[in-house]
Amino acid sequence: MESCAPLRFRSPFIDLPISHPLKFRRPFSAKNKIGKLTVRAVRRVPIEGVSDELNAIARCNIDFAYTRRRVHAAFSEVQQHLDHCLFKNAPAGIRTEEWYERNSRGFEIFCKSWMPKPGIPLKASVCFCHGYGDTCTFFFEGIARRIAASGYGVFAMDYPGFGLSEGLHGYIPNFDDLVGDVIEHYTKIKARPDLRDLPRFILGQSMGGAVSLKVHLRDPNNWDGMILVAPMCKIADDVLPSDAVMKVLTLLSKVMPKAKLFPNQDLAELAFREPSKRKLAVYNVICYDDNPRLRTGMELLRTTKEIESQVDKVSAPLLILHGAADKVTDPLVSKFLYEKASSKDKTLKLYEGGYHCILEGEPDDRIFAVHDDIVSWLDFRIKPVSVFDMIGDIMS
Repeated sequence: MESCAPLRFRSPFIDLPISHPLKFRRPFSAKNKIGKLTVRAVRRVPIEGVSDELNAIARCNIDFAYTRRRVHAAFSEVQQHLDHCLFKNAPAGIRTEEWYERNSRGFEIFCKSWMPKPGIPLKASVCFCHGYGDTCTFFFEGIARRIAASGYGVFAMDYPGFGLSEGLHGYIPNFDDLVGDVIEHYTKIKARPDLRDLPRFILGQSMGGAVSLKVHLRDPNNWDGMILVAPMCKIADDVLPSDAVMKVLTLLSKVMPKAKLFPNQDLAELAFREPSKRKLAVYNVICYDDNPRLRTGMELLRTTKEIESQVDKVSAPLLILHGAADKVTDPLVSKFLYEKASSKDKTLKLYEGGYHCILEGEPDDRIFAVHDDIVSWLDFRIKPVSVFDMIGDIMS
């Protein structure tokens, strides 16, 4: 259930009452006033290649957005110069915009867009849903630039409680509310004068795949296609907690929903196939990398069960991309989705030897190949359908 960027070592958490002197507290908004918090796990190993001052900033408690924004700002220059193909080979001339907007639930949401350089006609919009614990301001920056360079407007947001958006870090009290936040924001994006007459696609990675599927299932006719990368849409039985443990977790999630007690594995070794890229994940300093909060874990389980029972209702044109050696989200689950979805236009691509993070954690040539597969799929679905295409479809 992990996303790609926040996968680094997991330290033991410390559970302290809010009155404890080690707590970081600041009155910010009503939704930040909670009765009990857990202190963020302090990174035990300093980040290599940065100053003591930056390491001190990286160890801050980032439960709340104002601190996450401060930490992100301090590391933004460092991140842009990392030795990764997504940063080193980012296309030039891409127009970017960042902004905040308060949604109907009162959360201030961080939003970002990437548009083709001037003179390149806009083909369609691509709306991104990030994975668990992740943000749209790190590795996705390079991915978005590559898609935008091919003529697409790319749009992203951080969910409440993640990245630079308001909310208790890593806390999903209700997954359906999060889906509603995504629908609300992207409905506004699709209504923009420069986009409203163009095709619109949704792109979801890992947990973002579950978000994308839920968005689609609420309004099946509102998207021209869906791209799912290593989607979290079914939990394998062999990794689920036992029935006895589930009963305890269910009870605890009602008593202390924000506690970071949900069982979790250290998945860093499983997510990035390329060791040099795995080391760079620590620079995503605003990711959520503690044990999942109890309510969050229960919501993820509930959501995957709902999706599993409704995959036959998935009807949009569908591209599913998955590393064949992924042990974070099972590629067999993607095959299950592909076989059960009612979409007439559906494609499943399994990448031999690929791990979970095929968009950013593989060798350079594989990363670019996956990106090219996404763009090729998009290009084919926005071009006018010719008689020869129709004959080819009939023959196949």
